[in-house]
Amino acid sequence: MARVTFTPQPLEMLTVPAREKHTATLIFVHGLGDSGHSWQRIADSFNRDPTMQHIKYIFPHAPVMAITANFGMRMPAWYDVLSFKSTAPEDNDDFGMLRSIASLGALVDAEINAGIAPERIIFGGFSQGAAMTLLTGLSCERKLGGLIVLSGRLRLGKKVKLLLQARNITTPIFWGHGRNDPLVTYEMGMWSIQFMKTEYGLMDADPLAPEKGGVALHIYDAVHSVPDQELDDVKAWVKRVLPGPARDACVSA
Repeated sequence: MARVTFTPQPLEMLTVPAREKHTATLIFVHGLGDSGHSWQRIADSFNRDPTMQHIKYIFPHAPVMAITANFGMRMPAWYDVLSFKSTAPEDNDDFGMLRSIASLGALVDAEINAGIAPERIIFGGFSQGAAMTLLTGLSCERKLGGLIVLSGRLRLGKKVKLLLQARNITTPIFWGHGRNDPLVTYEMGMWSIQFMKTEYGLMDADPLAPEKGGVALHIYDAVHSVPDQELDDVKAWVKRVLPGPARDACVSA
């Protein structure tokens, strides 16, 4: 895969503004055939916490495209799926992924241009959105505050090295996976983590300080879904990575 750049395409999105002064942003990317509306529950849940009122939420909607593995059926997707059976990380719609990296990366750039520091931005996603989270987060020109990978796997394999910004491998990562997932299997997820450790130097996070960097792995007795316990664990992790004003004051004191 040659290093190719694409012009970002505007994305439609659902935005939930911060309830208090906006000092942090969470961008969350849906999976195949879905839309950003399905994940508004993240904002609804987190906004019930008085210490998380400073976070703005962005839920982009993927463009509609024909999916090869679904006999050409058109649906929202971040890239074409060539085969649901393949476990090969290189068996991908490379250009589709690169196009989506450009479009999703533009959302990050817009937040930075609006005054939000890169370390105050979390990028996350589920399934196909989780794959795009890894690719977008690892290739971002500025290191982000954190990545949320739910039921995801690494795509592009060793081709990622062409995109990787070395400093981004120390970005804090919340990685949640269902042990009984039949679509993006547990084995696929664990292989992805081990591959990133071997090839790129990914480290395990400190369980007591996940905000310092590395991957925090959480396994659930679940299928291809996000159970309530997983959402609670994500919430606790986000509070560590994007602390609110009160904690900021304590840290700086």
